[in-house]
Amino acid sequence: MKPLCFVLMPFGRKPEGTGRIIDFDAVYNQIIAPAIEAAGMDPVRADQEEIGGTIHKPMFERLMLCDYAVADVTGANPNVYYELGIRHALRPRSTLIIFADNTALPFDIAQQRGVPYRLDASGGIVDAENDIRLIAQRLTTANENAHDDSPLFQMIDGMPRIEVDHAKTDIFRDRVEIAKEYRTALASARKKGVEAVRAVADDPRLADLRHVEAGIIVDLLLSFRAIGTAEGCREMIALHARMPKELQHARLVREQLGFALNRVGRSDEAEQVLTEVIREFGPNSETNGLLGRVYKDLWEKARKDGQRIPARGYLKRAIETYRAGFEADWRDAYPGINAVTLMELQDKPDPAQNDLLPVVRYAASQRANRDDGNAGDYWDHATLLELAVLARDEEGAEDSAAHALSLVREPWEPATTARNLRLIREAREARGEDVAWLVEIEEALADAESRMQAAG
Repeated sequence: MKPLCFVLMPFGRKPEGTGRIIDFDAVYNQIIAPAIEAAGMDPVRADQEEIGGTIHKPMFERLMLCDYAVADVTGANPNVYYELGIRHALRPRSTLIIFADNTALPFDIAQQRGVPYRLDASGGIVDAENDIRLIAQRLTTANENAHDDSPLFQMIDGMPRIEVDHAKTDIFRDRVEIAKEYRTALASARKKGVEAVRAVADDPRLADLRHVEAGIIVDLLLSFRAIGTAEGCREMIALHARMPKELQHARLVREQLGFALNRVGRSDEAEQVLTEVIREFGPNSETNGLLGRVYKDLWEKARKDGQRIPARGYLKRAIETYRAGFEADWRDAYPGINAVTLMELQDKPDPAQNDLLPVVRYAASQRANRDDGNAGDYWDHATLLELAVLARDEEGAEDSAAHALSLVREPWEPATTARNLRLIREAREARGEDVAWLVEIEEALADAESRMQAAG
């Protein structure tokens, strides 16, 4: 049976001291996990830190019960440092520190013998094979020649050593395997529809969510969201009602609840949930993006019902909310593109749009045209498509549409883009512009949605 190796590291794309934006998920998938496997171990990564709240139990279990640990201290992430401190206090040996080259390490960490991995000036991976080899060698050495690597146990005589009951480690290993089992089942179920995801949710082992890992519950929640239907959203709301109180209060879960409530027409409740999250944590691109969508949907409904003055108010609130989300994190183009698109839809286009457009375009192009071999995802190119449309760049719009359509993952993705383009087209038609070229792109997006739904 392979020993388990817990990975302590940030998630997603984050800046570090040299100004680089590092894709830590790519570092994990291309360097850390292969290195752990090359050392004859099974990697175990923490649940997404965005779950937040007080969901600490699975993390403490991993820190205590995994035989080995790898801690990536790049970027001085406070969660990683906190977890590393706990690991060093609990386990005298088998913890390896790694970091991106040229990382400025605090004095206490700099004294530890770590392993650097190489990144270029833009944060791209340079030599994954060599990095894998070096990390695997250190883990193999730790496995074959056990010695204390915790500074506490190295420097303080008589530090108490906690012996973990084998029964607990066996139960923990079973739970890790169960988590893998559910993630695999949900990845398959998402492609088949809401009934398949519901079948996984109906597993008797998930009857009492108080005894289920937070990561599995969140994965189930996001699987219902990925279905992209009102029925999937109703399942999200029902799942939320069954969650433990501490998980219900987690930021990520509250954001997803707000999304689901809005999708099923409960906009007042959605607004309350998302407004409370922003009040508690401050503006951010994700929550503001979801709340902006609430106001955007209310604007569309009021406009359809002929309520011109309420519609105008909702449109203004949507623009303000999206813009605040973009200004909270200039790297995330999603709320920015929504802000500049809605500015186009006002009775008189907002002159601030001209100032904001190039900033949003830069943020979107940085994500879509990275130097690390990653050509961006659907939303990166869909954003560039929308920006090209706003700039009346027909050739650029067609190029971005082609890229985006090659990267579609879920049917609701092209449907959302087509909806935004339709709104722009209708506003320009009302002002007497010729927008026939936009219809072909809308139809291509609608065809992609239909094919995805037919494929199940």
